[in-house]
Amino acid sequence: MKLLKTVLLAPIFVLAACAGTPKVGGAANLAVVNATELPLPERSDITASTRPYYVGPFDKLSIDVYGIAELAKREVQVDSEGRLSFPLAGVIDVAGLTPGEIGNLLVQRLRVAHVRDPQVTVNLTEMVSQRLTIEGEVKKPGIYPITGSMTLLRAIAMSEGTTEFSKLNDVVIFRAVGGKNYAALYNLDAIRHGAYADPDVYPGDIVMVGESRGRRLFKDLLQVVPLLTSPLIIAFDRLTK
Repeated sequence: MKLLKTVLLAPIFVLAACAGTPKVGGAANLAVVNATELPLPERSDITASTRPYYVGPFDKLSIDVYGIAELAKREVQVDSEGRLSFPLAGVIDVAGLTPGEIGNLLVQRLRVAHVRDPQVTVNLTEMVSQRLTIEGEVKKPGIYPITGSMTLLRAIAMSEGTTEFSKLNDVVIFRAVGGKNYAALYNLDAIRHGAYADPDVYPGDIVMVGESRGRRLFKDLLQVVPLLTSPLIIAFDRLTK
């Protein structure tokens, strides 16, 4: 029993040696101020434009041509090849275009079809193509839509945060660019404390949050000896805060 206690307590001492509050700051263009001196955002900060949304396969659009009842508020879905069909305009390749660009293209097509001064509004109603995959040790892994600008911290928050077994210095972003696959390793805890910039994530990215096997093993060990569970849990909780 004494030997078993020693084995179980070993992770505690390892955690104690690693415990501590990380220093805040260090990233370029990041000013660290006192908590009472954090400035309020300006109007331009709140209303700043976000990353444009590029329409892709299976996205759904609402298209309205003002003044023409037959073309008002039509629901259109982009096909698997990134095309849509619209009366008088025919089939249009729209993959990689913004809703505004699609509206301008429809205006040109309708003018060719002898529609006088067409006024076209295109709104995105359902996003399917622009998605991000979040896997690993997060509370709600899955595939999420990206609207506007998205960063790694926001993506993790969207998946309801990390778990008790997350390995914060083992977060990988996988990305395909120009037919090549890339991967980059990030330290989520360092990003949270401003040591590094919060990186942007993009549609098609895969975010993988690693698992701390030591933490999971520790919890498994607690179940082996119920008599030691309570004090060890308290110590573990204190050391990991």
